[in-house]
Amino acid sequence: MQRVNLSTVSEFVFVGLSDAPEIRLLLFVLFLLIYLATMAGNIMLLVAISTDSHLHSPMYFFLGNLSLLDLLCPTITVPKMLGALLLEHKVISFSGCLFQHFSLIAVVGTEIFLLTVMAYDRYVAVCHPLRYPSIMSTKLCAQLAVGTWATGLLNSLLHTSLVFTLSFCGPNKIQQYYCDIPPVLSLSCSSTHSRELVILVVAGVLGSGACMVTVVSYIYILLEILARNSPGIWHKAFSTCGSHLTIVCLFYGTTICTYVRPSSTYSLQWDRVVSMLYGMLTPLLNPIIYSLRNKEVKCALKRVISQVRRAL
Repeated sequence: MQRVNLSTVSEFVFVGLSDAPEIRLLLFVLFLLIYLATMAGNIMLLVAISTDSHLHSPMYFFLGNLSLLDLLCPTITVPKMLGALLLEHKVISFSGCLFQHFSLIAVVGTEIFLLTVMAYDRYVAVCHPLRYPSIMSTKLCAQLAVGTWATGLLNSLLHTSLVFTLSFCGPNKIQQYYCDIPPVLSLSCSSTHSRELVILVVAGVLGSGACMVTVVSYIYILLEILARNSPGIWHKAFSTCGSHLTIVCLFYGTTICTYVRPSSTYSLQWDRVVSMLYGMLTPLLNPIIYSLRNKEVKCALKRVISQVRRAL
């Protein structure tokens, strides 16, 4: 293990966003609107879930956790990016970069595990509907939620310690709009091969394990649907699982393309596009997907909007 060197590089500089003033202003307005829409959508969904008694069930409890993560994910990175676009303040301190890195990896990891728990919840709802209330008890739901957050934090602690205990003594320009693993690793003057391997193995094991549980859950759901072969079963199953399955495909696709691959395959332009997909668009689309596919959520959101209008 190499010695920690925190004194050589005291700050990092974000590069990669457009230097043209007219493009910067356009990007600022675009990303600000996306960020505000993301905040509004997820806050409304959280309010609807917490205030509507029809949504006090395990599925919506986990959906509330997902909305909270979708609030945190862009908040960790987007305000700094907006400041860089508008004020050209592209510098972040070493400790600030460390905290941003830790927070983002924790949120992304927690969301992966939470989506896995939500897949298990859908499996119980479809395959064991009569036993669903007893299996998905309040105690188990709380334990599963705490477990996902704790696992995400521990995973992030491992990744952050592996990255930020390296020596940084040369370039300090990060080819990204936030402190992500690949661009920060590329700035180290230490050998990163062993740590890249550990990061890749840990991410691969945890990610593939979570993905396997999700896939197996949906295989059992599919087998249950085929076994019943009753009228309307496909429509009912899709209305129950369609929103979650759409979010899983969107989130897993962008995350795997970003992290679960060797550093030799990184492309700066492609990585920025993909990271913006899961960092900005996915949190924006999640509440839209659930509200469009779920009648109960749509009714609850309408009630929230009408209450806000009356208050105003």
